[in-house]
Amino acid sequence: MIVRVVRTLRATPTVHHIVICTDDPSAFADLNELHDLAQSGALSFYPTTGKSPSESVLQYVSRQDQHRPVLVTTADHPLLTAEMVDYFCSAASRSAADVAVGIVAASTFRRQYPHSKRSFFPLRDDSFCGTNLFALLTPSALAAVRFWNHAGQFRKRPWRLIGTFGLVNLLRFALRRPDLATVVFRASRVIGTRAAAVQMPFPECAIDVDTLDDLATVTRIVEGREKAG
Repeated sequence: MIVRVVRTLRATPTVHHIVICTDDPSAFADLNELHDLAQSGALSFYPTTGKSPSESVLQYVSRQDQHRPVLVTTADHPLLTAEMVDYFCSAASRSAADVAVGIVAASTFRRQYPHSKRSFFPLRDDSFCGTNLFALLTPSALAAVRFWNHAGQFRKRPWRLIGTFGLVNLLRFALRRPDLATVVFRASRVIGTRAAAVQMPFPECAIDVDTLDDLATVTRIVEGREKAG
């Protein structure tokens, strides 16, 4: 999967260098393609002690001497294409935001994959799912990464989110169910940075590989692409 992601990023003109955050760079020693890219300087490994993706990203970004826009994605995203990455990066750069997040609407996803299981966040205008695509566009984006890392600690203790998002915001969501624009606006105020949500027109953006069912779905889609190509 990670080789597919790297190939996609290499094929995207807006991506100039690839960094793999990992707790064990030696685990990729037998992947000759990655090794060759590392030797050429097109790719590097960043050893991290992070216990989550957000903590790994925080460690990497906070230790860079010069901030440049950073695209963040995950290794379990083998359906990612250069077209998707280019679309996201272009939209993010036009947003005038500090940080951008890629999302897919349930209406877009269900038209093509009505039976695939995804977790969608219900809002007034539609329900939305993440795409594992993030753009850190300015130095202020570091605040969003810190928030992401902090909030991620409470996934299994939802009552702790009251202290993170504030009781008023949570009650407003529970009682009135805001639309996407309102959620992005209020999230920006809570985080303390300008956030933007990029709606992706590609339903496959929402499919990563977390389960065996996901793997079967991804394998079927990849085989279909290869036959079509």
